[in-house]
Amino acid sequence: MSEQKMYVSREGLERFKQELDELVNVKRKEIIERIERAKELGDLSENAEYAAAKDEQAFTEGRIIELQDMIARAEIINGSGKVDLVRVGSKVKVKTDGTETEYEIVGVAEADPLTGKISNESPLGRSFLGRKIGDKIQIQIPKGMVTYTILEIR
Repeated sequence: MSEQKMYVSREGLERFKQELDELVNVKRKEIIERIERAKELGDLSENAEYAAAKDEQAFTEGRIIELQDMIARAEIINGSGKVDLVRVGSKVKVKTDGTETEYEIVGVAEADPLTGKISNESPLGRSFLGRKIGDKIQIQIPKGMVTYTILEIR
């Protein structure tokens, strides 16, 4: 487990807490019941239902540990305050190759590039941090060099 802070929105932290609650108070009990039913079927060495339930139990317990760690390290992204520099929680409108795109800089756990949420630890997210309106950022991608111009920060 890492000591490093994990940036997360208030909504994201709430989702993690809800998922943890569901896993601990519902899913865990369901899996235990499945294991008990599978044990009643006899020989465990050739019992596919038992093996599947144990695999699901291992996955669930791993996810519980992961969520507990994420919640313990969570640092809420504060969306208010100065918006003259890009920081975690900023929404950034950029222009590249004549096209305008908006990105939201989020923590790793909430990143979803397909919806414009990019991680503060990604190459693009890192390059935006600390920049201001009008700054030009060049990023090397497989196709070549791309230049982003920051148009707006919210």
